[in-house]
Amino acid sequence: MSHEQIPTKSRVGIIGAGQLAMMMGEAAVLANVSTVVLATSLNDPAVATCDDVVLGDAKDLEALANLANLSDVVTFDHELVDLDQIADLERRGVVVRPSSSALLFAVDKAYQRQRFLEAGIPVPRFVVVEESVDTLLSPFLTTLDDEPVLKASRGGYDGRGVLFPVHRGETLAMIDQLAVAGPVLVEERLALQSEVAQLLARGSDGSVALYPLVTTTQSHGMCIEVVYPAHVTVEQAQRAEDLAEQIASLIDAVGILAIEFFLTSGDLVVNEVALRPHNSGHWTIEGAVTSQFTNHLLAVSGQALGDVSPLHDYAVMVNVVGAAEPGSLEHARALSDVAVHDYRKSWRPNRKLGHVTSVGDDATTVHVRAWEGARAYGTGTEEV
Repeated sequence: MSHEQIPTKSRVGIIGAGQLAMMMGEAAVLANVSTVVLATSLNDPAVATCDDVVLGDAKDLEALANLANLSDVVTFDHELVDLDQIADLERRGVVVRPSSSALLFAVDKAYQRQRFLEAGIPVPRFVVVEESVDTLLSPFLTTLDDEPVLKASRGGYDGRGVLFPVHRGETLAMIDQLAVAGPVLVEERLALQSEVAQLLARGSDGSVALYPLVTTTQSHGMCIEVVYPAHVTVEQAQRAEDLAEQIASLIDAVGILAIEFFLTSGDLVVNEVALRPHNSGHWTIEGAVTSQFTNHLLAVSGQALGDVSPLHDYAVMVNVVGAAEPGSLEHARALSDVAVHDYRKSWRPNRKLGHVTSVGDDATTVHVRAWEGARAYGTGTEEV
């Protein structure tokens, strides 16, 4: 009787040790990999779920080298990295997925917008300026019906680095405020019907698995709710898939690619992209055959992608953002039919502490359960 050869378990190094790396660690056994995280502290969330830890900053060359030495492939928990340092790892033979050139699309919003525009991918009208007296700015502002949205080209996340001026003087002042850190992306403010997110997994061989489209709700720049299935037409869902595949090919993504779209009266328009597991995909842990975390690890380690089919008719994920007073994790966990994910973070107002997910065959019941769990946990956001 012959014996099948068991593949050697890959070691996946993760730059960053936040909640995304924590949930990758939880999924590692399903992907037949082990994880090593680059953490700034032994109190970081992912330390509890990983197999090994390297202590250091994400922009510390020695720490990055130590992580690479313990890993077969390196991936990311966040995009707050120095791409020159990542490119240097690649030149030294370290396998990095997604690559530094792919990650540039998430790290640099101005670069992303320009490349997407050249490729015919719908983005808001924009200019990139260095200061408020830039000669490109005034002609662009005269074409707008409202004040623009201002975004730092690099470094922003969860609403940080994104400003919404209400009058022209504020626009100019805010541009100079953001320009201290680098170029500023100045975009038209769109009239939105809703926001949706398309998640896909892309293998190292270019294979693609598309998760179902979801509707997302934001508050103060932070996602507070994700609903499957998305409230869109069949044509809009197909458009999102087509654009996602085009973007994945352009970027040459490996792993999870998440695309946040604005849904307008005319078309889907790209808002943001992420090349890592994403908040809009947390529902897949309970709601899909293969979660985004398992598929990310499968993809970056060179394995075949898992089935992304939904397991239930409906799913709602609610982020728990710290209220003025702490809630009760135990109370939330005592509720039936609610999956509670605690990020092992100390409570403080407006801090993302975890998420809860409810799945089932009735949309109203699932929605109610998810918000009951979030309120018990102590979210400071209001039900939508």
